[in-house]
Amino acid sequence: MRIRNIFVITIMALLISALPCMAVVNEVDSNFDGKIDQWQYVDAQGKVEKIEHDGDFDGKVDQTEYFKGEKILEHVEFDRNKDGKMDHLQYYKNGGKLSRVEKSSKFNGNYDWKEFFNDSEKLTHIAIDENGDGKADTTQFYDSDKLTRIETDSNSNGNIDRWSHFRGNSVLDRTAFDTTGNGKADQWQFYPDDQSLKKADYGTNSDGKADRWEHFDSKGKLVKTELDRNFDGKIDLTQKK
Repeated sequence: MRIRNIFVITIMALLISALPCMAVVNEVDSNFDGKIDQWQYVDAQGKVEKIEHDGDFDGKVDQTEYFKGEKILEHVEFDRNKDGKMDHLQYYKNGGKLSRVEKSSKFNGNYDWKEFFNDSEKLTHIAIDENGDGKADTTQFYDSDKLTRIETDSNSNGNIDRWSHFRGNSVLDRTAFDTTGNGKADQWQFYPDDQSLKKADYGTNSDGKADRWEHFDSKGKLVKTELDRNFDGKIDLTQKK
């Protein structure tokens, strides 16, 4: 009888081992409240492909993580406003390093805010689509997490027409404008340490060079205007207020 039982057990073990591996979903109660709040999707090779989370334990998935290979994080989706729709995406590369973040700031399905990171996971720039046409209207540039420059397409025609430069701790230093649409700056504004406008330069003949200079006092009042009337690069008229 014992030999027969051993034989039956051996046959069953052989049959089980001959069956192909199956993909499974592991349901987990992470906070031990008796309710499932995490779903782990495992493929036939035993590798985790996806994990869904119910982070606030309301019975709805609000975070999904996607993996490749040996559980290397590829991207994560979040539902920030808990409406059942994902509105925040994070992408990873080079072994799980954050490379890009996309957000739907208005929660309307349009990903209008995109953050980009370098290989050290430091923020390099943010592209913002303010009018929802799928194109960035404003791009913010960063160096060591400090804002250094902002480029703006103010009329949404696809061309940059405003450049703002920052110094120190993201303090505005100067701004250049293209008011004619030729791709060249023809107006410049300068801001010293107190952040008030102290000087404005204008180029009136589209050569990319200033030929009119306005100077302001600490209260923003115009006190002096200088002109280069023949465009030779030299001031030939000064008006004082």
